[in-house]
Amino acid sequence: MLSWALALLVAIAGFIYWRSTAPLAVELHSVGTAYPSQAYTLLNATGYVVAQRKAAVASKATGRLEWLGVREGSSVKQGEVLARLENRDVSAKLEQAAANVTLAQANLEQAQAESQEAERAFQRSGELLERKFVSQAAHDSAIARLDKARAAISGQRAAIAVAQANLRAAQVDVEQTLIRAPFDGVVLTKNANVGDVITPFSSATGSQAAVVTMADMSTLEVEADVSEASVGKVALDQPCEMQLDALPDMRFRGVVARMVPTVDRAKATVTVKVRFVDKDPRVLPEMSAKVAFLSKALAAELRTPRTVIQPSAVVERRGTRVVFVLRGDRVVETPVELGEKLGELVEVIKGVTPGDKVVAAPTPQLHDGARVAVAAPKS
Repeated sequence: MLSWALALLVAIAGFIYWRSTAPLAVELHSVGTAYPSQAYTLLNATGYVVAQRKAAVASKATGRLEWLGVREGSSVKQGEVLARLENRDVSAKLEQAAANVTLAQANLEQAQAESQEAERAFQRSGELLERKFVSQAAHDSAIARLDKARAAISGQRAAIAVAQANLRAAQVDVEQTLIRAPFDGVVLTKNANVGDVITPFSSATGSQAAVVTMADMSTLEVEADVSEASVGKVALDQPCEMQLDALPDMRFRGVVARMVPTVDRAKATVTVKVRFVDKDPRVLPEMSAKVAFLSKALAAELRTPRTVIQPSAVVERRGTRVVFVLRGDRVVETPVELGEKLGELVEVIKGVTPGDKVVAAPTPQLHDGARVAVAAPKS
């Protein structure tokens, strides 16, 4: 009988020891980061980065692309030559037009010389007529010659004007074979290669219209679709904060620049254009973006990320706020200093860092150094 009692006591002691050393099932939360702007956000919307100044640069002339001086990502200045079409034929016409201008000017000089000679002959004829040395008919011939010389000058001046107009037309023809940048910007895409046939409207099979597509990066904005029911929360010059999917750790300041004065009937949304206040060369057109419309502009200290956790992870032990941080298969009781609430989360000033795993809702049985087993989250 005594042996049975002893065995029972041993079994009970073993069970108690096993219960005391068995891992406790716990759920975990990750320590993350949040921005204080969440407390001032009136509305969230999604959209894309677009350049308000964008152009598909083409040529008015038709011809074969002979030279291309840019590639994707090239920075160009307004008026800079980006590409050139074959222009030997129009260049020859330009030279011919320039020669015609020179010829017309030479003809004018000749007409002016003949006019001066006719003027002198007219004066001599007048003097001789007064002395009765020549007949009136001879003097009339001198007058006619002078009038004809003066008319020839007018005709040559008109011929120069025509030649100069033809020269300008030839210069335009040559200029149209040079594809220039319409504004300062960056080349986004290259749509043609040397040897391609370029036509103004790309109507021919195998031809190209735009040689390059470029954008002015200083005009980048985010076009966000705002629900028709929420438009009342948006106003011009309203401060915003933008997050790009490509740069998730960055927050960019913005301001509402304008609202498209029409509603997309199919989506029941209004397009709102948000201008960047903070410029960054990593921001590119067509990047997806999230826009938070704020109730007020944020001070610099409110634009930095804060370390946050779920409030349920914080418990009080011996008069101190602590969390239980997972280290391997055990937890470490860690004192924390809390800040303000950020939505459903609470800021942690000191104690843990982003990425730490903490017990979601510590029970009174949980203690420093306890072994734990991560339980599946409740559905």
